[in-house]
Amino acid sequence: MKTIKIFLALVLFSAAPRIQAAPADLKASINTALKNYLEIKNALATDNSKAANEAAQKFTASLKEVSADQMDAKQKEAWKKYGEKLRFDGQHIGESTEIAHQREHFGSLSANMYAVLKVFKNNEVALYQQYCPMKKQSWLSKSATIKNPYFGKSMIECGVTKEALKPAK
Repeated sequence: MKTIKIFLALVLFSAAPRIQAAPADLKASINTALKNYLEIKNALATDNSKAANEAAQKFTASLKEVSADQMDAKQKEAWKKYGEKLRFDGQHIGESTEIAHQREHFGSLSANMYAVLKVFKNNEVALYQQYCPMKKQSWLSKSATIKNPYFGKSMIECGVTKEALKPAK
């Protein structure tokens, strides 16, 4: 009996180096990126460029956890089209403390994030696509209440809800 236990232990230890960590769950990694995106939006809505900078750094890092291995063909196509754009805008927001520059990149970040979420359909929370008619830009929010990230406190309620994205089942 003791030799069987030793044999099994040896087999497990010899196989351990070949066992690789499984890629992060696609839904979880997309939702982590979404959480970080929403932190950027909330920081910009309160005119907090430092918090937007920090959230953008987390956002950019979270994009590295999104694995194409678990994507279907349509998702891979969308990720190929938008993944690098998300990284680019997240990186610019994360490198800047100039709120006007952050808001400029937030517009394209929001458009690309919306496009990815429409294809992936795996957001865990209900989302609202909201639109600022003065800036002619949209953003995503998990609250139906308008908190405009493009004008912040100066025009916090400027905008309308255009669409609701239901949470994935």
